[in-house]
Amino acid sequence: MSTERPRRAVVTGIGVIAPNGLRADAYWKSVREGLGVLDRITREGCEDLPLKVAGEVRGFDPSDLIEEPFLVQTDRFSHYAMAAAQLALDDAGLVHDGPEEPFSIGVVTAAGSGGGEFGQRELQKLWGQGSKFVGPYQSIAWFYAASTGQISIRSGLKGPCGVVASDEAGGLDAIAHAAQGVRRGTGAVLVGAAEAPLAPYSMVCQLGYPELSTVEDPDRAYRPFTSAACGFVPAEGGAMLVVEEESRALDRGAAVRAVVAGHGATFTGASRWEESREGLARAIRVALDEAGCAPEEVDVVFADALGVPEADRAEALAIADALGAHATRVAVTAPKAGIGRAYCGAPVLDTAAAVFAMEHGVVPPTPNVFDICHDLDLVMSRARPAELRTALVLSRGLMGSNAALVVRRGDESAR
Repeated sequence: MSTERPRRAVVTGIGVIAPNGLRADAYWKSVREGLGVLDRITREGCEDLPLKVAGEVRGFDPSDLIEEPFLVQTDRFSHYAMAAAQLALDDAGLVHDGPEEPFSIGVVTAAGSGGGEFGQRELQKLWGQGSKFVGPYQSIAWFYAASTGQISIRSGLKGPCGVVASDEAGGLDAIAHAAQGVRRGTGAVLVGAAEAPLAPYSMVCQLGYPELSTVEDPDRAYRPFTSAACGFVPAEGGAMLVVEEESRALDRGAAVRAVVAGHGATFTGASRWEESREGLARAIRVALDEAGCAPEEVDVVFADALGVPEADRAEALAIADALGAHATRVAVTAPKAGIGRAYCGAPVLDTAAAVFAMEHGVVPPTPNVFDICHDLDLVMSRARPAELRTALVLSRGLMGSNAALVVRRGDESAR
């Protein structure tokens, strides 16, 4: 009988480009303090659209981290992803040496919308000036897989690569895909998601979502789990993680920041929020089973927090269905209420926040929420000190996907 320890997927690096911070430490400081950065949209061409509030990434200069040849052939969503990827690699101290090493590191990203800004610009040239004025990179910059490809090429990573083209829950599905690859033999995977939905064409597409908030007051536009819930507001940016095989990480002296322990996913249909109760509860149970985690072991839940009354109610009931009596005792938080929902990037940002929360022993608050109308122990106003060993991250997509991810503290022994 083999006594070899099973391969475990662990997080060794985190890179963030978000509305509330252009690096992981700045992001966590803002999340921990419960700062809300939602504001009026300033992007050119968006002035007359009914969507007025969002989480914009401000002060970001992609040339600080990315070379010009890559910038000219990619959309803003890939700029965010490439920058976050570089930050994650730097954080992990992951440098590939030797002829075989690049083939042991893969790249997986999730994307829900692709490069809308780049695509709109080139299509305007097509109809306004003619086909000869359309740039050659139009054929790739808009594509969902663009970020995966460009990160792989730029960093020389030749291991298994892929893209999860999905709704919001795809961010968690991508992390699960990376963890599964590591357990099967890949050395490490650079994984995550970043989105750039704040361009005129992209925003017009989003206006078809009935869940979108068009409230013009930034402090009231996105208030999940309250009686004043009126929908969500979108956000830019996202996060990238280095998910690595544990013994490989330890051999090179890297810090094991968290263990990717379990994942579950279901599908219940677009905007069928009452049905998402059953689907999300099922995803939670599957994730807990895979992690070998009892419901009472969950110390904090990072909620999906859509901000739509029936969706919020379904999520609260799903947590109760899956965690039982523990559901009313476990701390719940939704940092995204302060920055908006970055679609596939949102749950990856939540996963990064969960890792930081476990490292620092504190549950961050839910910004702009002061009263709730659901039976949840939602952390509000200020951060709550707590010993955190296990976090549950939840996500649902507007198209009907549900996902749950269990992450454990880096110093937790295998279970």
